[in-house]
Amino acid sequence: MSGSGSAADDGPSTWPQESVDEAATARAVVDGHGVVAAWNDGARRLLGYRAPEVVGRSAAALLGSAAPHEVLSSLTGLRRWSGTVTLVHRDGHRLTVGLLAHRWNEDGSWLLVSPVSRPAPTPEDDTFLRRSFAQSPYTMALYDTGLRLRWANADMERVMGLSVEEMRGLRVTEIVLDPESERTEEGMRTVLETGRLQELGAALHLAGHERESVWSVSLTPVADSDGRLEGVLLSAHDVTEQHLARQRLVLLNDASLRIGSTLDLPRTAQELADVAVPRFADFVTVDLLPAIEGGDDPPQGPPHGPVRLRRVAYQSVLEGCPETVVPRGTVAAYPERSTAAKCLAAGRPLIEHVTPATLEDLDRTAPQRAERMRRFGFHSVLAVPMRARGLTLGVATFSRHRQAKLFEQDDLLLGEEITARAAVCIDNARRYTRERDVSLTLQSSLLPQRLPEQVALDVASRYLPASAQTGVGGDWFDVIPLSGARVALVVGDVVGHGIQASATMGRLRTAVRTLADVDLPPDELLTHLDDLVNHLAGGGDTMALPGGDIGATCLYAVYDPVSRHCTVARAGHPVPALVTPDGAVEFLDVPAGPPLGLGGLPFESAELELVEGSLLVLFTDGLVEVRGRDIDEGIAALREVLRRPAHDLEATCDALLGTMLTDRPSDDVALLVARTRALDASHVATWKVPSDPAVVAEARKNAARQLSEWGLDDAVFVTELVVSELVTNAIRYGRPPIELRLIHDRNLICEVSDGSTTAPHLRRARTFDEGGRGLLLVAQLTQGWGTRQTINGKIIWAEQSLPAD
Repeated sequence: MSGSGSAADDGPSTWPQESVDEAATARAVVDGHGVVAAWNDGARRLLGYRAPEVVGRSAAALLGSAAPHEVLSSLTGLRRWSGTVTLVHRDGHRLTVGLLAHRWNEDGSWLLVSPVSRPAPTPEDDTFLRRSFAQSPYTMALYDTGLRLRWANADMERVMGLSVEEMRGLRVTEIVLDPESERTEEGMRTVLETGRLQELGAALHLAGHERESVWSVSLTPVADSDGRLEGVLLSAHDVTEQHLARQRLVLLNDASLRIGSTLDLPRTAQELADVAVPRFADFVTVDLLPAIEGGDDPPQGPPHGPVRLRRVAYQSVLEGCPETVVPRGTVAAYPERSTAAKCLAAGRPLIEHVTPATLEDLDRTAPQRAERMRRFGFHSVLAVPMRARGLTLGVATFSRHRQAKLFEQDDLLLGEEITARAAVCIDNARRYTRERDVSLTLQSSLLPQRLPEQVALDVASRYLPASAQTGVGGDWFDVIPLSGARVALVVGDVVGHGIQASATMGRLRTAVRTLADVDLPPDELLTHLDDLVNHLAGGGDTMALPGGDIGATCLYAVYDPVSRHCTVARAGHPVPALVTPDGAVEFLDVPAGPPLGLGGLPFESAELELVEGSLLVLFTDGLVEVRGRDIDEGIAALREVLRRPAHDLEATCDALLGTMLTDRPSDDVALLVARTRALDASHVATWKVPSDPAVVAEARKNAARQLSEWGLDDAVFVTELVVSELVTNAIRYGRPPIELRLIHDRNLICEVSDGSTTAPHLRRARTFDEGGRGLLLVAQLTQGWGTRQTINGKIIWAEQSLPAD
């Protein structure tokens, strides 16, 4: 209704023109200023004023008395008001009318309505009411206090398939034989006992109906004028479609929560099958193109003709999935006319109802499938292609043999939706599997393929990648033979996971080997390694981890089998465990250096003497930091395992992993277990050498005599040359004290130490030079030579290979 104010007796043009008596209701619009804006013919009949006489005037002039202040204040914020008011007729008499006011616009205008005359009750009203009850579109029935049906409308007759006369006098439980009818009757008793309305839902399989229907039922008490209950009115509304729609939404929500919980491809496929059974289908299979499981991209475009698919998952309402023909993991061929092949070729979902002709065709192409479909009564199949990011991955097949309902268009859309969700998750798992395989390959290639031969330690190792959810990390270990029969043990951990972490690990392992080759002490080696990590992180290096930061921890230990001394330094890494031959377990007190990459902070080393046969256990934090267990609990558990180490180092490694890790670890685990050996006096000979050139001959004789005792006469000639050169250089260029040492392990090592820190270097002598050929000769005659610094000077060493016998 507009507030134009120019309305004629027929009322404003904005009022709908219907086939009813508009003048039977008085209507007026009062604007926010209290001025009459519209007036219809009903208002004229009620108060006698024609529209031109009223529109534009104050509505207060029509009131028989001023409106109370409390009435006006109560209108604030209301959308509707009702009550009685006294109005003044055009001829001057007053009349009291019932008034209903609606807020007309946000500008404060109101629509006022009042009936001009109220119809009086007539004898025909009962018949009118009975007809309206009978013809109501809602299913309704009236029961007396004995719960016997007295009356039912036409829709109740239609739903039940019975006439009123056939149902009159029967109870609900006698009309419908269903457990839900007993619950309905119990609700009717509650209504008669309490006099309160009861609401309930019921799922019924009614006679003459193909499928189960869901109803919303209201049970209303019916009372006489004195309030005595005379019966119960049952009114029901068929909400089957709404119920099915809610079920579809619940299934979609469940699918979004349950499918894709991991990046494991077979598990994701199984989650799709589990979600669909039994709410959507009775039997579900998920088949993928064989290339998918290897992480490769499938061929572009939909496959045509016969296809080969690998069965990845299945689920059934029957225990043990007896319907399946193709076992899980098996590749099977599907002929061109099969449902799966047609669905993949078309690239869209496909519904097929199982008919005798379908089974006859299957008898020729897949007799086993035909036999199972007959045995279990398959009647409807929905096949949905699994597509993600433009690639066809496989097909999900939904079948029904226990549910009577055939697949319909709504089912097709639902099946397509949950399959699409699963396809994206499977493609994510496929891509992750490919990246993980690349990372594992890279990680494996960068770790030691076999531990080097050396006599200082017996060593066993393990590397266990993290769970599929976490990804491959950057843990590593290494065993590096050093000069003087010594050996270095290394364990490290690069922060992060994935290919970048593996690549960074490889670079750090290479750097450690390079620094170890120049015989740096553990604390100095970690200092140089820390500088390298800072350089990689801050120099725009393309191999750095995303974000530019590289974090790593490392533990470096050097063991000397001659002195049985072990020197250890660590950079933010867990301390190693030591198990003595008597079974005592301790964790070494090694100064806690900062993690690699912080820069500017010093590293310190600890030195200890080990009893022969001691066990050193080096590990990364993934071994002790497990979900649900803090670091202290992990260390305590590790200590308990090491109290009873197996004699075999491989068995010790297995026991540690089996006890400490009850499930696939959330972080990589690198483990290195070493048992110490010692080279006694029978393998080592040492002589003090005076700083006098005349003693060089005596040094050669001592070396030759010792080699004869060891049965190494064939090595005497080369050893004499090496001893002569190294001792001469030490006397000429070094400082006392000078010492000659021969070590016999798998090779023969000659070492000459002196008190000078000046290291010799190899140079090529010119034709007429008198010197400069000694070290070149040593390098040519031996397997290797080098220099390492000590606290009080340096050691020059040369190593010779010995015959295998």
